[in-house]
Amino acid sequence: MTELTRASPQRPNRKAGNLVVQLAAELRRAIEAGEFRPGDRLPSEAGLTAAHGVSRTVVREAIAALRADGLVEARQGAGVFVLPPPPAAPAPFQGIDVARISSVIEVLELRTAVEAEAAALAALRRSPAQEETLLRRHHAVIEALRAGRPTAEADFALHLAIAEATNNPRFVEFLTMMGPAIIPRLALQDGAASDSEAYIARIHAEHGQIVEAIANGDAEAAREAMRHHLRSSQARYRALQRRMPDNT
Repeated sequence: MTELTRASPQRPNRKAGNLVVQLAAELRRAIEAGEFRPGDRLPSEAGLTAAHGVSRTVVREAIAALRADGLVEARQGAGVFVLPPPPAAPAPFQGIDVARISSVIEVLELRTAVEAEAAALAALRRSPAQEETLLRRHHAVIEALRAGRPTAEADFALHLAIAEATNNPRFVEFLTMMGPAIIPRLALQDGAASDSEAYIARIHAEHGQIVEAIANGDAEAAREAMRHHLRSSQARYRALQRRMPDNT
């Protein structure tokens, strides 16, 4: 039997409200520690009253607090039982439906707001080593494009390098939390223009303008180049959306 049913001396100088909080906390700790598992019945009201030296009112209010937290449920005539833990809340940005063009556009709009400022800060704060990394990752994207290989990983690495060059870790955390799925070509296998030379040239030019502005230390030009790049992506996917009215 759990230690919660063992008698413990009452502290007469404690207020009833404090007793409720303390008993609820002790029961919550026992549930979270696995002393009471899902489906287990808690000790009876009388048992908890005797074990903890508190009144029935304190026990009822402590149980009510646990019920409000979704930890237990009362079953008429049977007692109070421990509930399974609620499912963990999904991590931010993990519910993006990459199969829907409208979801891709939503992400691009958010990225435009965040990454345009990241590019501007990178232009002001990048180190020589970070600038070299940007150039290498820019070349890696175009090499993948020309070779017909998937570009999402290289593209994401370039955008991540820009975030790193801000020397503000929050920008890196933001992109890392969203993950490589933010690169639309990874999400949509529609084949629309993604293999054309014109598309390759356009993406390379847009990336090149961003990297060049950062390398030149031109914050406003970097901001505008990133904004143009991501808004151009939005325009391309909106055009695709109009051609595929059911994929919204």
